[in-house]
Amino acid sequence: MTTPERLIDHLSRWLGGWPATTGFDVIAEAGRVRPGWDGKIHPVLGVGSPQGGILSVPPEHAEAIAKQYAKSEDLATLGPTVPPLVGFPERGWFTAVYRWTTRPAPLADAGIWVSADDPEVPAWLRPFGGEVLIARDPQTGDHLAGVGVKRHDAYGRELAVVTAPQARGRGLARGLVAQAARRVLDEGAIPTYMHALDNRASAAVAEAAGFPDVGWTAFGVSEG
Repeated sequence: MTTPERLIDHLSRWLGGWPATTGFDVIAEAGRVRPGWDGKIHPVLGVGSPQGGILSVPPEHAEAIAKQYAKSEDLATLGPTVPPLVGFPERGWFTAVYRWTTRPAPLADAGIWVSADDPEVPAWLRPFGGEVLIARDPQTGDHLAGVGVKRHDAYGRELAVVTAPQARGRGLARGLVAQAARRVLDEGAIPTYMHALDNRASAAVAEAAGFPDVGWTAFGVSEG
């Protein structure tokens, strides 16, 4: 599958380079020691495709991590050793399915965009800033589901969705994700979506919203 130019532009900025030149590259990236979309430090991030991958790390640790990887050439072995190497021994290592789309599912709009600082917006959505997408119960006005947008850079926007327990099974999540993806594309960026390897519910939402699994993964030091 051809990688969209927008995704290449995003990964080049988010990780410090794309695609890999040696199959798997450890890249020294100054952005790893600067606050990310949420104001927190994300010291190690990586993305892998069937053609290769990039592991983006703080410049001062790049050589040590590259040497560690060279010993085994196995990311599963390397990963758990990385948090202590970059000064975050209390954090873990994550691996997730990494999805993106240029053709969201043609589902009907399921929500409305509102400012994240609206006092009625659920607490979990407020940290995303900007506008968030929410679905309300038409009778009670209760919030049923919502999508926040992680604005990593001008070219990449990662979508995160949560549905209230009582509203699950209605197709709200897939409708909201597809709606949000269309807006991201209209703004000139690429919508991305990540979920844990064993999260079948999130995988089903992604597939239904038009985010296929094409064998890509994301990995890195987990958030604090």
